Amino acid sequence: MADEATKTKKVWTDAERALLRGKGIDIGCGRDPVLPDVQRFDAEHGDANVITRHVSERFDFVFSSHCLEHMHDPRAALREWWELVRPGGVLFFIVPDEDLYEQGVFPSRFNDDHKATFTIAKRQSWSPISYNVLDLVASLPDAELVSVQLHDMNYDRRLLRFGTLPPRPFIKRALSYIYRRLHHHLGLSLPFFERWLHKGEAIDQTRRPDSFAQIQTILRKRPSMSTPASP
Repeated sequence: MADEATKTKKVWTDAERALLRGKGIDIGCGRDPVLPDVQRFDAEHGDANVITRHVSERFDFVFSSHCLEHMHDPRAALREWWELVRPGGVLFFIVPDEDLYEQGVFPSRFNDDHKATFTIAKRQSWSPISYNVLDLVASLPDAELVSVQLHDMNYDRRLLRFGTLPPRPFIKRALSYIYRRLHHHLGLSLPFFERWLHKGEAIDQTRRPDSFAQIQTILRKRPSMSTPASP
């Protein structure tokens, strides 16, 4: 998603910001790298599914916001990304929350390039291609979970709609477009009008500059028994 890293940084704590120290790489950053001096990796640099074919360095931090859901095999891709983290370094990855973003529909109605959905931990999911973030963490060698958080700030659950829904009338589509433009350019916010406008239908609330529907996970790589001690 465009500018999602900048959006997320606004809700970080000082402790989270402090983890992005040293040499880092941002996977799938597009036009919005997490830091100005971070090494960028996007489509023009190679295939992030197999990033170790293109990048041989190790980094103090690896960051990726809203990229893992576009990978063909998120578990395998994450293991590739993990290879880039030096012992003692950290991996940040951020993905949409399947209940708040996809809202019971896959393929995603809001982004048809999503190849998987994510949740923190469920025994069973409605999604045919769902990944538990905690299971992904457990699959990585020498991984220490620093934090996993559901970011749902300013998400209005009264607008949450699960499952397939009939298409909305043309007049509502037109009003919705006008309202989004006014909200984006002028900051206009009319919650009651918005609830009426989207009554009975699902919307992508993450289009709003202050609304989140994502999971943020931070891992630290423990030195393995085979890692030589620093001199």
